[in-house]
Amino acid sequence: MAGRLLKVSSLTTAAFASSGFYLYNRRLDLNDLSIVRFGRAAATTAAISYDYLTAFKHVEHGTEEYQALKSKVHRRSAKRLLDLCCANRGTFIKVGQHLGALEYLLPEEYTSTLKVLHSRAPQSSMEEIQEVLREDLGKELSELFVSFEETPQGTASLAQVHKAVLHDGRTVAVKVQHPKVQRQSSKDILVMEILVRTVHWLFPDFAFMWLVEEAKKNMPLELDFLNEGRNAEKVASMLAHYPFLKVPMIHWDLSTKRILTMEFAEGGEVNDRAYMKKHDINVNEISENLGKMYSEMIFVHGFVHCDPHPGNVLVRKCPQHKKTEIVLLDHGLYQILQPDFRLDYCQLWQALINGDMPKVERYSRRLGAGDLYPLFACVLTARSWTAVNTGISAVPVTQSEAQEE
Repeated sequence: MAGRLLKVSSLTTAAFASSGFYLYNRRLDLNDLSIVRFGRAAATTAAISYDYLTAFKHVEHGTEEYQALKSKVHRRSAKRLLDLCCANRGTFIKVGQHLGALEYLLPEEYTSTLKVLHSRAPQSSMEEIQEVLREDLGKELSELFVSFEETPQGTASLAQVHKAVLHDGRTVAVKVQHPKVQRQSSKDILVMEILVRTVHWLFPDFAFMWLVEEAKKNMPLELDFLNEGRNAEKVASMLAHYPFLKVPMIHWDLSTKRILTMEFAEGGEVNDRAYMKKHDINVNEISENLGKMYSEMIFVHGFVHCDPHPGNVLVRKCPQHKKTEIVLLDHGLYQILQPDFRLDYCQLWQALINGDMPKVERYSRRLGAGDLYPLFACVLTARSWTAVNTGISAVPVTQSEAQEE
């Protein structure tokens, strides 16, 4: 028996030593291994689930102590989720950013914690960027560009953007995908699906399977930069009659599924009031033009830019004619709205404007809002949830009452 144990332990030691030597020689990042990423995600999910299952056992529901404890559990669970996203990176950061924007669905402790992911996206090294350029375009950096800034203009969950100058003197923005994201994304989404289903089994009220389904549908589109280039050209053509809209031109000869090279356009973020004041940009004009642009996308064409956060919507004075422009960036994800949806959405907005609560409910439900339709009424009337739920949907609101509100 002792001999067998010695033989087994010797073989085990040899296997581990060989594996370690192989990993060392390959300079393999353990974070690249699916088993490591899955284990990390599973451990985080288990810790969060256990916390919610056990934390409230000895506290009476509805008391101040219960509310205070619930806030603490939310906060530390959100911190665990944040740490997981930062460790696994890529798709996890993308989904975490989405969760951070769900202020109308998630507790404040989650959204405020996860919002930092917008500024904590991983940065690929210059060696990794050069490798992607070499693999996809078949040339060295110096053959493609006269200059290429090593420090990125911006870094996101899936890619980063560098400023460069072509050999003909034109300045471009080069969006380069993080090299490992493409390979890891489908496995990461599968991991998320398994874990979300497990949490739903433990907590039946946890209904976030839709988030995984959205990621499964949208991630392949966002990882295809040729699709992004086509979307950019389509919206530029669709809204060409708006002289205030600027969509950077795509350089197709320097673009692939992982690289998008486009005209470089500078500007301030759309919520930067100081920038607009400094450059004499009329805030009301910008607001009006954004409304025109998005209304036409939604109601007329049914082709809608899905990521209009401030970093993707810039404002500037055009260098040539000095008129105010809106620069629309990041065209990776567009939503196509069917005619029936657009008509119902139009009817909903008319009901909101007219203060017609029965129609607000009717068209909200037709659009899939279900029992969450009172959220629209809250926005319209500035009433509390209690006021909404105690009759606002059942009692018609007259025009005069709407004006008083």
